[in-house]
Amino acid sequence: MPEGRALAGRRILVGRPAAQGRASADLLRAAGAEPVLVPLIELLPPRDGGAALAAAVARLARFDWLVVTSANGAERFAAVLGDRELPPALRIAAIGPATAAALPERGAPVDLVPERFVAESLVDAFPSPGAPAGRVLLVRAEAARDVLPAGLAELGWWVDVVAAYRTEARVLTEAERAAAARSDTVIFTSPSVVDAFCDQPEPLPVPRTVAVIGPVTAAAARRRGLTVHVEAAEHTIEGLSAALVAKAG
Repeated sequence: MPEGRALAGRRILVGRPAAQGRASADLLRAAGAEPVLVPLIELLPPRDGGAALAAAVARLARFDWLVVTSANGAERFAAVLGDRELPPALRIAAIGPATAAALPERGAPVDLVPERFVAESLVDAFPSPGAPAGRVLLVRAEAARDVLPAGLAELGWWVDVVAAYRTEARVLTEAERAAAARSDTVIFTSPSVVDAFCDQPEPLPVPRTVAVIGPVTAAAARRRGLTVHVEAAEHTIEGLSAALVAKAG
């Protein structure tokens, strides 16, 4: 197989939201695949319209740490922050390089990125607070696991959790269903994409290869009765593409 064409002939279903899906498709296309862009979820404002996030940003000086769990959360935080300066003493933690990269572009230094891009690893790497207990602003999706706030609270931090966005499953059109059905591989980048795939009113055929971005998404897929064939060692879309290339080779 010519270099860079390891995934030639593979039709890979990409169910991420539209903008992220296009970036993922470009990466897969560079490896020779034919991406099938069918967004299974869409990103929406949180149900409070962003009021909690706006209020938290207005009082950032009260916090010792800002913790952001996704690039989507980082982008929403940056949009609400606008042209305001960050408090000089504020430290920032991000889960994963994509999340970290979304913050420096907007002038926010990132102090901590865990070795593994999961909440458990961030808890393990997070420092203990001084006395009195410090405060953490946790910016995340509206629906998320409680591993991070619970783990930080156990360390002794006061944790304020605010929703920056929410995801909502889409019901696919007939044309989208037909395109998805022709795929031989599906990539899952979050539990919400797994659920949206499995909860379509008319069940979608499961492609012969199921590939996931990391252990949390793998667990979600298995809970829904799917067999996971490929799991990325580095929990990024680049890592997932590399895992597919390695399996194809």
